[in-house]
Amino acid sequence: MSEVRTLLTGRGLVESPRWHGDRLYFSDWTAGEVVALDLYGRSEVVAQVRSLPLCTAWTPAEELLIVSSRDGLLLRREPDGTLVAYADLGRPGWNDIVVDGRGNAYVNRVDFDPMAGEASKPGFVHLVTPDGSVTQVADDIAFPNGMAVTPDNSTLIVADSYRHSLVAFDIEGDGSLSRRRVWADLGEGTPDGICIDAHQAVWYADVPNRRCVRVAEGGKVLHTLELDRGGFACALGGPDGTTLFVVTAQWQGMTASEMVPAGTGQVLAVDVEVPGAGWP
Repeated sequence: MSEVRTLLTGRGLVESPRWHGDRLYFSDWTAGEVVALDLYGRSEVVAQVRSLPLCTAWTPAEELLIVSSRDGLLLRREPDGTLVAYADLGRPGWNDIVVDGRGNAYVNRVDFDPMAGEASKPGFVHLVTPDGSVTQVADDIAFPNGMAVTPDNSTLIVADSYRHSLVAFDIEGDGSLSRRRVWADLGEGTPDGICIDAHQAVWYADVPNRRCVRVAEGGKVLHTLELDRGGFACALGGPDGTTLFVVTAQWQGMTASEMVPAGTGQVLAVDVEVPGAGWP
């Protein structure tokens, strides 16, 4: 693994990195912005949505979908930059999203407000099909966070932060989920955003432990990238798919008046040996 490079600093609560085309797209939840960043550190705001959380995914049709958690909507960015409703999620509180190779979107939500100090309740995963229909396909995930789909579209992996594990489901032909199991018990690891590589290992970002970790199915740790602040999410991309991007920030807690101090959000990059695969 090569030396870590800092591509961008001075941001807020940064999340949801997605490599697409020749740029990394990520969200700044503090600013309510979706930002595109090239490998030279040049950035451009491509959408503004006042939502926290604020996560995104690209479809096979090259459409950028944005979760407007506050409004309970899944939005689509049009070529001219305008945002239109893609699906009505029914209520607020949505978190992460991943779209598989068939255009099915999986969106998850927690069932309590951690920022208000509410007692935790298990969350859900919903399926949004390309025609806009919304169906719940999984439940009892203590705190659903990052998600990824294997390159053959057969498996959805969900980070359960509160249970310190990665949970896997088989994806059926209609997009529904079955055969739930623990893909990896992470011990004290607290997974947030995740991505998959071509060797079927998963990278997960970890906020409280300030690191990004690569694990095999079953939980064996393969690599650990230590950070100087919380790791919120990671993505594999770059020209050869072998650049690991990690979005980081100083973390002060869910109920703090300022969860992330202004200006502490960063985008890091490091070269790795195994390229990314699957989605996102």
